[in-house]
Amino acid sequence: MHSFIHFFIRSFIHSFIRSLIQDTAVTNDHIWISTNASGDTCYLADIECSVCLCLCKSGFRKKCASCKIVVHVGCIPKLDQMIFKCKPTFCEGSHRNYRENPTTMRHHWVHRRRQDGKCSKCGKSFPQRFSFQNKEIVAIGCSWCKMAYHNKITCFTMSCLEECCSLGEHSRIIIPPFWIIKLPKKRSTHLRVSSSSSSLLSPLLTSSSSSSLSASPSYKSFIVKPLPSPHNLPLLVFINPKSGGNQGCKLVNKFFWYLNPRQVFDLTKTKPQTALELYQKVPNLRILTCGGDGTVGWVLSAIDHLQLQPHPPVAILPLGTGNDMARTLNWGGGYTDEPVSKILSSVEEAVSVLVDRCNIGGGGSSGGCGNSGSSGGGSVTKLPLNVMNNYFSIGADANVTLEFHESREAKPEKFNSRFKNKMFYAGVGGIDILKRSWKDLTEYICLECDGQNMDSIVKHSKFHCLLFLNIPKYAAGTNPWGNSSSSNFRQQKPDDGYLEVVGFTAASLASLQMGAHSGVRVTQCQKACVKTFKSMPVQVDGEPCRLSPSTITIERRNQACMLQKLKNRGSTSSVQSG
Repeated sequence: MHSFIHFFIRSFIHSFIRSLIQDTAVTNDHIWISTNASGDTCYLADIECSVCLCLCKSGFRKKCASCKIVVHVGCIPKLDQMIFKCKPTFCEGSHRNYRENPTTMRHHWVHRRRQDGKCSKCGKSFPQRFSFQNKEIVAIGCSWCKMAYHNKITCFTMSCLEECCSLGEHSRIIIPPFWIIKLPKKRSTHLRVSSSSSSLLSPLLTSSSSSSLSASPSYKSFIVKPLPSPHNLPLLVFINPKSGGNQGCKLVNKFFWYLNPRQVFDLTKTKPQTALELYQKVPNLRILTCGGDGTVGWVLSAIDHLQLQPHPPVAILPLGTGNDMARTLNWGGGYTDEPVSKILSSVEEAVSVLVDRCNIGGGGSSGGCGNSGSSGGGSVTKLPLNVMNNYFSIGADANVTLEFHESREAKPEKFNSRFKNKMFYAGVGGIDILKRSWKDLTEYICLECDGQNMDSIVKHSKFHCLLFLNIPKYAAGTNPWGNSSSSNFRQQKPDDGYLEVVGFTAASLASLQMGAHSGVRVTQCQKACVKTFKSMPVQVDGEPCRLSPSTITIERRNQACMLQKLKNRGSTSSVQSG
């Protein structure tokens, strides 16, 4: 039995991938995922479910992430024979008649043996029974707008079958299927695009199929023809499943339920640039990035590369360890199983703000002032990133981040939760404070800000760490620059074109994690240049490396349009420090 099921699953996946390569995607295909819902009755239980009859309700089950029906693996072929399809995700069309596609859509009604909430007709609650004890259909619900009725002729009438679906609570951000047109192959062989674009609309595209597709160019399989409206805020969702200890994987399936699956992208299978190329002409487009600071930077770089105008504003669902950009924009320090519907509502209500982005480059050997030092083993000659969104640091804190990175690369299974990651940081950071590993940092660096030499301040203070801030938050929510302003410094803002330079000793770094603003304000500048004379740890937005002697330059690149979550409904305040 087990071998049969494994064979069936492999055959199903291979046929799905093959259909993508041959551009035979079907609009009503179910999105089957594994489920542990062993108590849920098979959707075919009332019409001769073969597994239920033969195996006494045992057997492996699959759940459709898009319409939430549950069936036994062995019953999927019978479901196909019944022609019970999932909610449509695109329309079939051609180059000449794409505007002839419908501009409204019907409900996608599904029988439910368990339903929360109240009937949309009579307003009474649905009876709550355990599914495995009950085969009775208690409700009929729409997979799009989430309306549900009692399974009674007084509640669900024939007129419901003819009604147009409103797409429900999140209609403003859902991309309707009739916006996405699949073109017939014979009419589009003259349109050549990258092969990844031809199949990007599949939410289940695997890395193996992606690599096979990239071997040769393909015609443009899909186009997007939106119907502009000032009320619509169509949303693209980018999710990094590797972030947040498997939280990302679960979120993919949740977003499939609330949105059109073809507006949700798994970044391990589809690059953000590929999706943005298709949707770049959609007006009022918004983006939700689910991941850490690195994922946010990846999406912003893709927008830069395509030179999208206007710049689509980007919201953040924090799944990383630090999540400093998310904290700055009020999205919080981490995802805590907040209802997805509430998150989508926050994205709809969020206001656009600007955040500076900086070019950062470093390489080559430094010469001139300072002591000479050996380059050391394991050094690199280039920084891990060439664009900085959050901060750049050099010295003690970067050394802790580098140790964390190397340990995670060696044993990734030990770093599968945000809590474990923070505990590691605390442990390594405490050891580094006791060892005072970088007490001589200032002997091997020179700092110049806006053409002014700052070596006297740096060497006098004997910093163990030098930090360049673009946003107020740093190291999982601390506020190194502080909130108070003085006559010597302007108020810190992430959109003013200035960097804040702060220095720390080992002790002040420890105090910072306890909530104190114990760093030394060095200066604010528009351009900074750091020369190093030995190999030393550095980090850009949490991406560390051991950099050989180099000259590192930081200066403003452009501004990104971001979405700031409203703390209070009706508030439209701009991003401030702290």
